[in-house]
Amino acid sequence: MAADEESTPGTPRPAPLAPLPDHRNVDTPWWQELWRRHAHITTPLRERGLECDIGFGLSAYVVSVSLPDDSYLIISPPQEPSSDRPPGDPEGWIVTHEHPDDQSLFEVLYDSAPSDAPAAAQRPEAHHGGSASPLVEAIDHHLTQLGLLLPHPVSSTRTPHPLPATPTRHPPEAPEVSNTANDGAPAYVHGDALRALTERINGTESHGDAAALLHQILEPTDGLLTQLGEFFEAAGEKAKEAEEDDGFDLSYDLADAAAEIRNLGEVLHVVEDRMRALTPLAPAPRTTSTQGRPPSLPPRIPSPAQPRHTR
Repeated sequence: MAADEESTPGTPRPAPLAPLPDHRNVDTPWWQELWRRHAHITTPLRERGLECDIGFGLSAYVVSVSLPDDSYLIISPPQEPSSDRPPGDPEGWIVTHEHPDDQSLFEVLYDSAPSDAPAAAQRPEAHHGGSASPLVEAIDHHLTQLGLLLPHPVSSTRTPHPLPATPTRHPPEAPEVSNTANDGAPAYVHGDALRALTERINGTESHGDAAALLHQILEPTDGLLTQLGEFFEAAGEKAKEAEEDDGFDLSYDLADAAAEIRNLGEVLHVVEDRMRALTPLAPAPRTTSTQGRPPSLPPRIPSPAQPRHTR
């Protein structure tokens, strides 16, 4: 019987998971999508009783892990320069151990991110790349040595947690953009595309349709706002290539612009749901035109002429 099988001695049971974060973003689609993309990292850690959350770091989404002594781990993809891979599937992971009240506690305990510097010494874990299993093992070892985690045998009943099978979408090759149209007038292909989107939201007949258009702008991984931030960041990297003071100054300005755009996305992340929750749009009342032309104004009465003074 099932009850007997569950109580059979020696049958390993999956460990209970640590609770989800307690904030309003947990119920939003964009956060749930990020959580799903990082489940291969967060689930093994939650099996160990460690509470995890996802937020935005310097230039990418990171996993934060709360520890019993009030310190925390930050698990992130490469951020300087940032990774161009999808969230949850970077070319490598960097794990740091930090404490909010003790700035001296800052330790890089894992770094599998590739380095472009030929003279830079590679860490032993560099060959693991974006694999999650060795990352979790390194965290296990580090926290066990500090007495912050009991040794955790891997459960044979719980299935592994690979990255969900979501096909990686590679952006199409950007077409060559000319600054002039066939008739010699300036051509702004991307501006025209956004203008068309604006016209669509002006002509939409429901809040659901308007929310769908907002999704195109505000989706946190592939939306227009996120890609606009990536664009300014790429422009900043291009400015650095000049290796001039003005190039570096320009790169800082462009990096600030990218950060502002990302912050705007964080502020506006709930507007799609708020738009969808609004009441249906009422049809605009039709204005009835009056028959015929309106009566013309009466002719203006000329002002009386001033009397002449004669001698």
